[in-house]
Amino acid sequence: MTEELNKGPRKSTTKVQIGSFNVSKRNVIIGMTKLYTTIPFDRVGIVIGKNGEIIKKIMELTRTKITVDETNGVAVIEPASPQTTPYDLMKAQDVIRAIGYGFSPEKAFKLLDEDNVLIVIDLTQYVKDSENHLTRVKGRIIGEEGKARKNIEEMTDTYISVYGETVAIIGNYENANIAREAIMMLIEGRQHSTVYRHIDKLMKQIRRTRATNIWVKEL
Repeated sequence: MTEELNKGPRKSTTKVQIGSFNVSKRNVIIGMTKLYTTIPFDRVGIVIGKNGEIIKKIMELTRTKITVDETNGVAVIEPASPQTTPYDLMKAQDVIRAIGYGFSPEKAFKLLDEDNVLIVIDLTQYVKDSENHLTRVKGRIIGEEGKARKNIEEMTDTYISVYGETVAIIGNYENANIAREAIMMLIEGRQHSTVYRHIDKLMKQIRRTRATNIWVKEL
């Protein structure tokens, strides 16, 4: 599902309709009928794809019916069959939102793996009200020729998109949160070398924990 810290070139909003009521997605378990989400105008065409191939694939893989209003950039996600679950609707929404936050459809489809989550950091919550400051912070996260972003992606086995006023992360829950922690350290001005050491330490802890869990299960 999606964790948000959220904002793109155009603010993304999410609504869930149950009967005649709109409520927060996190409160929805039973009786969900529709999800609404907005897409930045410059990403609508990518969500739809050539001849509609991307949106058709999303619908097929999530058992949903999706209608995109290209004029307003609003997507409506509904069940396509009685077998469609709230989880299917939320996963379809996550894929659309990931594309909206700058990911390629190929990377966005990784969210269909039940272990993967989408985390979004709204940079405007952490930088001064200055375009120059925002640009500098984004530059620190991306690094020269994309090196910093690539290093974090490789060390945490995640995908990272820096788009507009947001940073979005796709990966399994633990790894994605380590990537988020690393990005927050860069936003706070920590040195890249310090951030990489911190990532390495946390990833080693995770690997040890996972190895221990596997060993216990085999007993």
